[in-house]
Amino acid sequence: MKKILYQCTHCSFKAEYTNLIGACPKCGGEWLDPLYDLEETAATWQSDLSQRDHTIWRYWELLPIRDPKNIVSLGEGWTPLLQIENMGAMLGNRHIFVKDERQGPTASFKDRQASLAISAMKEADIKEAVVASTGNVAISYSAYCARSGIKLWAFLDSDVPHEKMREVTLYGTEVIKVSSNYDTTKQIAAKFADYRNLFLDKGIKSLIAREAMKTLAFEVAEQLGRVRGVRWAAPDWYIQAVSGGMGPIGVWRGFKDLYDMKLIDKIPKIAIIQTEGCAPMVNSFHKGLDISEIVHNPTSVINVLATGNPGLAYPFLRQLVLTFGGAFVKVNDQESFRSMRVMAQLEGISMEPAAAVACAGLVKLVQDQIIGPHETVVVNASGHTFPIEKQILESEIVKRHTRVQNIDGEAVSVTEPGVTAIRQEGLINALKRLDEKVQSIAIIEDEPDARLLLRRILQYERKYKIYEAADGASGMALIQSKKPDLVLLDLMMPEVDGFTVLDTMKANEQLRDIPVIVITAKDLTNQDYQRLSGRIESLLQKGEFMEDQLVESISDVLK
Repeated sequence: MKKILYQCTHCSFKAEYTNLIGACPKCGGEWLDPLYDLEETAATWQSDLSQRDHTIWRYWELLPIRDPKNIVSLGEGWTPLLQIENMGAMLGNRHIFVKDERQGPTASFKDRQASLAISAMKEADIKEAVVASTGNVAISYSAYCARSGIKLWAFLDSDVPHEKMREVTLYGTEVIKVSSNYDTTKQIAAKFADYRNLFLDKGIKSLIAREAMKTLAFEVAEQLGRVRGVRWAAPDWYIQAVSGGMGPIGVWRGFKDLYDMKLIDKIPKIAIIQTEGCAPMVNSFHKGLDISEIVHNPTSVINVLATGNPGLAYPFLRQLVLTFGGAFVKVNDQESFRSMRVMAQLEGISMEPAAAVACAGLVKLVQDQIIGPHETVVVNASGHTFPIEKQILESEIVKRHTRVQNIDGEAVSVTEPGVTAIRQEGLINALKRLDEKVQSIAIIEDEPDARLLLRRILQYERKYKIYEAADGASGMALIQSKKPDLVLLDLMMPEVDGFTVLDTMKANEQLRDIPVIVITAKDLTNQDYQRLSGRIESLLQKGEFMEDQLVESISDVLK
């Protein structure tokens, strides 16, 4: 039987870990960390890890279960690490990956937590337990409790959809709906467990729950290593949407274990993403607070991220970001739904709104140049978009159609007096404003991925005849020979740039009336605007392909 020690982070007391210790016996501190023999584990993993089954339990030496006969598993873990090519092209970064946690037994990253937690309950001979949840934890715990024969009481807040509640009850769980928010639900669940003398899962305060999330880091390092042709590799960034914050804390601990074992050469920067309607950690970090403020009335419709009081998680995550680098970012619900649609339509990945919050955070970090174009990024796609999300999605569809009708799908950028306003809009909307006779389009763009992405977007609209050129000189020759109905023109190209191509077109009587949509990653100066003013149809900024107009148009075409 494996021997494990634990240490209290408050008073540094150490002792042997037994079954589900809830607090330090010396000071009462609730934040306990296990201690493992990392040197011995590193040697073991280097020799035989590749021969083991691909579940979280391949890493069992660094998980707090003493006897493997107590493991309760449904095959969780080793979810795919998918490279995001089209979104990467939109954002100008070819090193973006998604950890596809939708592939777990109950389609959520909480399956890792459930497997370890229920295994620990079995090892402690617990027959009945209590959990508070916004949905995903209750579903995962219910499945694993059913497999192990443990009776579960699930306390769910009032925003949990009825479909999720029915799924929880399908496993035989006793469901109690609390007519209040998640923070109050946790308090009521704790009182119930105390009154009935039942085991209460304490979420982030539980050593077991935090340790389960380490397996995400272990898998990412192994999988990214395979991509790079090495045994292990760490990304530059790990991004996750958070409610209570347990996920990134556990993931950081996993990367730290690997770093201490000398298997990776760095610990990734952690990006904490919250929704604007409930962002106590983000707001507190940017105010310089040591302790998080509390959001008493969350307004986001994404209820799984509605933890208004993050408690111990915030100081821990704040110190991680200050020490190792990272960011606290908030996004609004509309930005999240936009990212959800883009991931589904351009990557084939349908994810839950909470995962889309992480993707929206990625977009913001790239556009704000906090994440560089050559940095490797891993985003946690924490769960799948089930029909149970229909209330959120149907409401959002109504909102965005109303919004499109109101703004007519375009925005105008005015630079200075005397300069004609240049439309900045989505590509499809720009095409719709052109004459219906547009049949052929020339793409003049030196980035292959950008050309491919533009071609895909155009093909969503209709069967245009598309010509491509990879530089300004060959692009000019193509325009002269083919005389397309429309030109998509990159400004930033070596030798013959887009400005020169545009000047040449406008000086040629046969070409000057061909409409041009300019594509640029360049921050345009007033002089640049003057050179473009009155000479182009519209302007499309690289890195802003995900603006509402474009995504709405793609959505319309795909219906």
